[in-house]
Amino acid sequence: MVDGFWENPAAAQKQMKKIKDLKKWIDDYEALEGAVEELNLSLEFFQEEAVSEAEVDAAYAAVIARLEDMELRNMLRREEDSMSAVLKINSGAGGTESQDWASMLMRMYMRWGENHGYKVSIANLLEGDEAGIKTCTLNIEGDFAYGYLKSENGVHRLVRVSPFNAQGKRMTSFASVFVTPLVDDSIEVKVETALISWDTFRSGGAGGQNVNKVESGVRLRYQYTDPYTGEQEEILIENTETRDQPKNKENALRQLRSILYDKELQHRMAEQAKVEAGKKKIEWGSQIRSYVFDDRRVKDHRTNYQTSDVGGVMDGDIDDFIKAYLMEFSESAAVEDASE
Repeated sequence: MVDGFWENPAAAQKQMKKIKDLKKWIDDYEALEGAVEELNLSLEFFQEEAVSEAEVDAAYAAVIARLEDMELRNMLRREEDSMSAVLKINSGAGGTESQDWASMLMRMYMRWGENHGYKVSIANLLEGDEAGIKTCTLNIEGDFAYGYLKSENGVHRLVRVSPFNAQGKRMTSFASVFVTPLVDDSIEVKVETALISWDTFRSGGAGGQNVNKVESGVRLRYQYTDPYTGEQEEILIENTETRDQPKNKENALRQLRSILYDKELQHRMAEQAKVEAGKKKIEWGSQIRSYVFDDRRVKDHRTNYQTSDVGGVMDGDIDDFIKAYLMEFSESAAVEDASE
């Protein structure tokens, strides 16, 4: 390392991240090269009747899987794409049914994160009155978590015969999903400390040992003024992730920085949308996907990709939806990056 490299920790951390990202590409390329060699050997052995056709097919599938994974990650070129993610779920109108739907989505994203080796933690959770949840905030930490999960922004619609309806009627429920990058110390975000106020409260579950006897939960209020429009709003963040109040305050501040960073991203996206007025653009907050349980169908309305594997989707198998989204919208992002 160059002398004085660590004298500026933020700059050093940013540089080390670049090195880590480059090493990941090199490692993946070498792994792909190895898989191709295995495939060539399998073909030679197949001609000599030393391996079966199924083994050749398996070697071919391994090459395709590695190649597609690299192609997919190559679409994530924006600075924020490589970051971890904060994912917030809010139940819509409809009481217990929509709150149950929100909890199902929470489980889906937790399973997706765990299946991909991400660290998943619940930063805040407000349980429903009878079942499910009213709202929750998940931290999904790991490389490119935001780049993949940004495709999940919007309203998710459920259609099913409700177990909470005595007449067994088919009901429609909604829940909104909002994903922001989880920023770290290498990203500069200006936070005006004078605009922050704090409340504390007891956190915990339904009773017994789950109830926290001290006020470890924190509520952050930030009086935000949009620098572009002058509009004012209060940003409210609650964190009950740990039983340590200082740690919860630290986590709430990190979420605030993530929200402020995301607001800047949304402004950039809005400006780009004006330039590309005739092109299809990302609709933040719109209805993006329908999950119709009775018809065994999950359909994304932006890409028209759909599957009949409802159970797999609810168990976190949403990679094909993410891939279809990135394939659909990465072209305009690449054009924007090239023009900058």
